[in-house]
Amino acid sequence: MFNAIVSADTLQATLDSVSVLVDECKIHLEEDGLEIRAVDPANVGMVDLRLDAAAFESYETDGGLIGVNLSRLEDIAGMADAGQLVHLDLDEETRKLHISIDGLEYTLALIDPDSIRQEPDLPDLDLSANIVIEGKDIDRSVTAADMVSDHIALGVDATEELFYVDAEGDTDDVHLELTRDDLIDLTPGDAHSLFSLDYLKNMNKAIPKDAEVEMELGEEFPVKMHFSFAEGQGRVTYMLAPRIQSE
Repeated sequence: MFNAIVSADTLQATLDSVSVLVDECKIHLEEDGLEIRAVDPANVGMVDLRLDAAAFESYETDGGLIGVNLSRLEDIAGMADAGQLVHLDLDEETRKLHISIDGLEYTLALIDPDSIRQEPDLPDLDLSANIVIEGKDIDRSVTAADMVSDHIALGVDATEELFYVDAEGDTDDVHLELTRDDLIDLTPGDAHSLFSLDYLKNMNKAIPKDAEVEMELGEEFPVKMHFSFAEGQGRVTYMLAPRIQSE
């Protein structure tokens, strides 16, 4: 059993955070909220999302697991205006999700969860540097790097106590530095890793510009990015594997 009412904004933010990496996913219906974990087909980008029951206008479930086509569900959610409420009701017999928005009724066929790519384990990494940065500064960094390259280096200089972004193209380069004063917080440690800009651009689309994003970095290690949405009642962790640079 699953019956819930949620604002269109919250539903859209939830779906956007996952759909930047995968087309379909499993949704765990827990009594205290929803949980989604997925990895892209190339095993490069991972998302771990939780949306508390308190983020909903109403939320009832006795637990369960459903599989959804994210693009179709996003299209339906996109029919709602920002302030409207979306009603979700699971028909367990037909394995369909009934969705209603201000008189519009839609029945979405669900996907067999067993046919969806297995959920990844989120590795426990001991990363040397930790920064807290505004979403708008991530957006600025990604936009600047995208002008010159398809890769982006993220790093922390422990001695200078700053976070930096490097992008090198065939002819042009971009370098950006943010000092401790420019950041919300900084726990310095030497870190430098190179990443695919395409993945970071996609993740950036889902990160609110006014969000406080905690970023964990290491030396040729994945980057972890954590942020909240839905007034703190939704939490997302992205993990992006690095491109290992040959000597």
